[in-house]
Amino acid sequence: MALASLAARSCVLVIVFGLCFLSISIEAKRSSTKVAHFKWEVEYMHWSPDCNEGVVMGINGQFPGPTIRARAGDTVVVELTNKLPTEGVVIHWHGIRQMGTPWADGTAAISQCAINPGETFIYKFIVDKAGTYFYHGHYGMQRSAGLYGSLIVDVAEYKKEPFHYDGEFNLLLSDWWHKNAHEQELDLSSKPFRWIGEPQSLLLNGRGQYNCSLAAQFSNPPLSQCKFTGTEQCAPQTMTVQPNKIYRLRIASTTALASLNLAIGGHKMVVVEADGNYVEPFSVYDMDIYSGESYSILFKADQNPSQNYWISVGVRGRKPNTPQALTILNYSPTSSTKLPTSRPPTTPLWNDYYHSKSFANRIKAWRGSPKPPTTYNRRIMLLNTQNRIDGFTKWAINNISLSLPVTPYLGSIKYNLKNAFANSQPPDSFSPSYDVMRPPVNPNTTHGDGIYMLKFNSTIDVILQNANALADNVSEIHPWHLHGHDFWVLGYGEEKFTDKDVVKFNLKNPPLRNSVVIFPYGWTALRFVADNPGAWAFHCHIEPHLHMGMGVVFAEGIYRLKNIPKEALTCGLTGKMFMDRKH
Repeated sequence: MALASLAARSCVLVIVFGLCFLSISIEAKRSSTKVAHFKWEVEYMHWSPDCNEGVVMGINGQFPGPTIRARAGDTVVVELTNKLPTEGVVIHWHGIRQMGTPWADGTAAISQCAINPGETFIYKFIVDKAGTYFYHGHYGMQRSAGLYGSLIVDVAEYKKEPFHYDGEFNLLLSDWWHKNAHEQELDLSSKPFRWIGEPQSLLLNGRGQYNCSLAAQFSNPPLSQCKFTGTEQCAPQTMTVQPNKIYRLRIASTTALASLNLAIGGHKMVVVEADGNYVEPFSVYDMDIYSGESYSILFKADQNPSQNYWISVGVRGRKPNTPQALTILNYSPTSSTKLPTSRPPTTPLWNDYYHSKSFANRIKAWRGSPKPPTTYNRRIMLLNTQNRIDGFTKWAINNISLSLPVTPYLGSIKYNLKNAFANSQPPDSFSPSYDVMRPPVNPNTTHGDGIYMLKFNSTIDVILQNANALADNVSEIHPWHLHGHDFWVLGYGEEKFTDKDVVKFNLKNPPLRNSVVIFPYGWTALRFVADNPGAWAFHCHIEPHLHMGMGVVFAEGIYRLKNIPKEALTCGLTGKMFMDRKH
């Protein structure tokens, strides 16, 4: 069948710049897969991410780390050498499901031991699904130190995307503090509690501006005009486009704290991908993006080509004490140094959650996407609360603050090692009398390292329930990320979840995601199939919140795994077991 006739039969008309989206991928013949091999060294470096010099964690002398680009079905091999003098390191490949390679997930104390100073660990895994992803440190607060980079998976050779574009850009979003990550860790673990505060700057591809603005004439409070030669580490990267061409912008957020909103002045954006899954295209002028999320949007360079335009990113969900991040959409042949004459797009009010929920509810699965099972085998209700342990401020799930063991769960379960972690599973729910709208009557909680053991191939519903923090009338945004799986987002709701809310679930076209937000005083319902043997983290993607205990661990089908590399489990009880066997 000719491609033209196929397109005529199966395309969706999107009003914005008249794009036609094919409802299937076209495959001419079987694709050939390859191996993408990288050798990386992780080290600390002096750097100026926002024009203020500090210390960052980089890879091969780069910040952010090198971009990995591969095709769906390819094998990625990363030989990671730890050049840090005094601490371990791991890297998590965010959004890659690690089917059959759970030891390569890069979660310290869950899927592997931390890589010690001077040691090399080889990550080897298949990138099985095209999409926009990223990677980041998953030990301590190394993501806050700058250990992250982009991971792009193109469609397999001889396949096509279900939409057309003429060019592509990649935008990695992050936030930056002038206080180093080690000091932040100490503050969060101190008594009295010392909050890290809002970031000093937002970074676009690792570049931001502190105490100056590209749009100084519009800034409030007033800031000085940034002046660059273009060689500075903090100089913005402009995006140059040709008039009337269509572009794909891949966006991923590895922020440690900030929820963000992105806009391109004067340009409509069509959302086409979320977390590596196609979605029904819809158009917006701005979009929220939470830590751990990734998107692809299409836009057409259809504005006045004699002008340039702002790309702006601002803070949402918290009082915005951090200035907008800005860069320039440059229309060729206009000079890239010509500043836009208009004011940068205004970020919606930080607490306009109606705007946020409206965007979230517009994300639907692309036609032909896998549908969720119609029923579940087990429902787990997870209550997010802020608590105290012996006067220390913590976050807890169902009144347990996660504390990871010395021996990775993957090894201790596989080898049936006793006393590696708590035998009792955490509770599947919380007290029906708990009032999510008020601070807890008893704010005290306990540490725990027990995990949820899931029956292999069972269908799991998770209800994420938000509540009031210790301070009265405060409930925060929490973006949650699940390792090893995609899940269906069945819906969002207000206040406390009840069985009556099930009728609100979207079973027709729920989006597949790996990260999702819980709104203040609300709930979010997810469904996934426990079909990937391994031990998998499920946690708030805000770095300080995870550090303070906001997470759980799921384990499924580990008995089915064979040939787990011993190099992944050379610490704790598994390390001792291997030594005893050797001797």
